Amino acid sequence: MAQTGTTTGTTQKKPTGVEISKLASRGLRGGVAAELSSTETRGGVSEDSFNLLKFHGTYEQFDRDTATPRKQAGLDKEWQFMVRVRAPAGLLTAEQYLALDAMADRYSNSTLRVTTRQALQFHGVLRENLKPTIAAINHTLLTTMAACGDVVRNVTTTPAPRRDAIHRQLVEDARMLSERLLPRTRAHHEIFLDEEPVSAVPEEEPLYGATYLPRKFKIGLAHPDDNTADVLTNDLGFIAIGDGAGGIGAYQVCIGGGLGLTHNRPDTFPRLASPVTVVPRERLLHAAEAVVRFQRDHGDRTDRRRARLKYVIEDYGLDWVREQLAPYFGGELADPGPLPRLCLPELLGWHAQGDGRFWLGVPVPSGRIADQGRVRLRTALREVVTRWGANPVLTPQQDVILADLPANSREAVESLLREHGVTLTESLSPLARWALACPALPTCGLALTEAERVRDPLVAEIEAALERQELLDERISLRITGCPNGCARPYAGDIGLVGRVPGHFAIFVGGDFEGTRLSFKLHERVPQGEIAARLEPLFAAFAGDRREGEGFGDFCHRLGPDALLALGAAESVPA
Repeated sequence: MAQTGTTTGTTQKKPTGVEISKLASRGLRGGVAAELSSTETRGGVSEDSFNLLKFHGTYEQFDRDTATPRKQAGLDKEWQFMVRVRAPAGLLTAEQYLALDAMADRYSNSTLRVTTRQALQFHGVLRENLKPTIAAINHTLLTTMAACGDVVRNVTTTPAPRRDAIHRQLVEDARMLSERLLPRTRAHHEIFLDEEPVSAVPEEEPLYGATYLPRKFKIGLAHPDDNTADVLTNDLGFIAIGDGAGGIGAYQVCIGGGLGLTHNRPDTFPRLASPVTVVPRERLLHAAEAVVRFQRDHGDRTDRRRARLKYVIEDYGLDWVREQLAPYFGGELADPGPLPRLCLPELLGWHAQGDGRFWLGVPVPSGRIADQGRVRLRTALREVVTRWGANPVLTPQQDVILADLPANSREAVESLLREHGVTLTESLSPLARWALACPALPTCGLALTEAERVRDPLVAEIEAALERQELLDERISLRITGCPNGCARPYAGDIGLVGRVPGHFAIFVGGDFEGTRLSFKLHERVPQGEIAARLEPLFAAFAGDRREGEGFGDFCHRLGPDALLALGAAESVPA
């Protein structure tokens, strides 16, 4: 049974309001159905329903661009919903993708958005369209259930459609975990799919308990040769170990990753997962359930800002956690061994799948699949999927892989994409190729400043600085978020820009490209227009003093914050 409070000495801390709401929700039902069906409801949904709707895959939002002028005019906010599709391993069939594409016009703002967790989002869904949208998604044999909320979220892994044993097994395992770790409540089916309740008593949740998890829980799987999923940023990461015959024999289990923090709260911070044990592949589900149950029972339910598994590890130590985990695993944990060297391969462009067919990785800036001006990306993807039956794969880099293309289709596919104004990989700098950005304004209620809408000018300004230092071809990852919650993984790359106040960002550097080291904060509140100027002295020093094989993040880590700040100060002194 999940705990509803945390005991410190003899003092019992009170659980948060979200915990109380979950406990009283009758298996995530609450008053959601009544509120959504009411014709008298005005404004946003209640706080209880807002929190419960997350479990069903949707957040209520409002257009923050229009909120103030509408308030001044005596009008309510423009309320809308974001709906997230759960797509384990990012896999979609051609038929599913085309159905989702059609929904974008019917129910949302005519765009689709790829997330950094291989999911797909609709934005701008009105309340009257929420239930039809979720029902239509279900009819494609996909779901929005548990795409958000205090449960195991979409399970990620490498998106590369290589037709070999390791990649097949990674996908199989990601899908298996996704299915087996879903909540058992039928609330979703009753509210959105008109399923008749079979009992007035809520279903038992053998894994989650009555209050589910203290906070969201993320799982990723990777192979050392492909850490596209940034496996160490997950609450629970599995790194594949070969069986000597071309497949997966075991997994190294890593726990306690997570990138969110809260400004001005030093007791919140990003953390990369730590290895705790190794399990044979056939024990993968058992291991996942053990760690989920451990977090269910030990996570902080009195402070949602410190409710992730990483804080249990930081507060009590990894040795204590391994000792406490042992009963959940059913015995002493095997030695995990050292982390392997992780790599990040290039998945965009054309690649042989190994079965006579090819995949084409198509860059999607900020993951936004839309027709905007001369760039008609959404139309182009729809036509490729329709004409050649390509099966899309959503990537953790917010791009789209078009899999299963015939070997003789290359020229025609590229011609179609170019005719629609789509920029292909060979026309991008590495910085643009590896730049991520969260949605931020105007839809995200947590955003402190822009991210997606300033991605292109920021990339252009930093590209110009790199070109001046003859580094334009250098592979550097840039990650931009409008708030400190870390949706675009800004603390685990070469350069992270984290929204601080409107128009200003904190600058993080010193991580590594492969996702095995966190970055550190170099500057606190930098105006957007000065970011490239703050970075250029670092680029100049990197160009002149790098070691062989050293990446930009490695260079910043070697020098440290004091030396890097001194570089900037020296640059600002007039000659």
